[in-house]
Amino acid sequence: MPRYALKVEYDGKPYHGWQRQRDVPSVQQTIEIAISKIAPEKPEIQGAGRTDAGVHATGQIAHFDLNKPWDSFRLSEAINYHLRPEPISITKCSIVADDFHARFSAKERRYVFRLLSRRAPAIVDVGWVWQIQHDLDLELMQEGAKYLVGKHDFTTFRSSICQAQSPIKSLKEISIKEISLEHGKEFEFTIIARSFLHNQVRSFIGTLERVGSGSWDPERVHEALIAKDRSKCGPVCPPHGLYLAQVSYDTEIFP
Repeated sequence: MPRYALKVEYDGKPYHGWQRQRDVPSVQQTIEIAISKIAPEKPEIQGAGRTDAGVHATGQIAHFDLNKPWDSFRLSEAINYHLRPEPISITKCSIVADDFHARFSAKERRYVFRLLSRRAPAIVDVGWVWQIQHDLDLELMQEGAKYLVGKHDFTTFRSSICQAQSPIKSLKEISIKEISLEHGKEFEFTIIARSFLHNQVRSFIGTLERVGSGSWDPERVHEALIAKDRSKCGPVCPPHGLYLAQVSYDTEIFP
């Protein structure tokens, strides 16, 4: 029974997240329905990240097993055909080892968040960025972000419904760059860790936006972190600027 890995790109707006749920559309279920059109065994797929409702992906990884072997290119083409017109695309497909697991074999996940600062309403990027109308100070946000890097108890930045066994995580990187636009600025956040708590990234971004706006001093991020108190977190930002951009493994899965 061969195992296949998929690299998946999707627009998260129409879905209630990655994970299959009763009575609401999900990315996982939509892909499973497409695969069932070519695989009567109707395999379940497993994803590397359980993205929330409205969150996008350019580098989600998933795996599943089939009863018979397929050429990887033909398989991806067939799944994409049956995905139409859903805003989901299989960009890569490869056969992998039987013990490969998209979620549990992952060594690192990289999320990207896009924050647009401009007065005029976004049109082309609506639903793809979080737009605010005030200015942000890049250096202040970078200073506040430094307190979050490393191994910490992230209770403050963890959703109250998070099911993780421990709030302790190791954050490898949180970097911010400013992109000048003709009208306004875009701030791109890159956040890297092996795994994340529920709403952890969006809690980071919402908190750092308060720092960049001048409402919080950078040191308040550290105070919030060591408080281990959810009520000390800044506002949780909306999901539509967030992208699961890359999942890394010990070996390259797409030659």
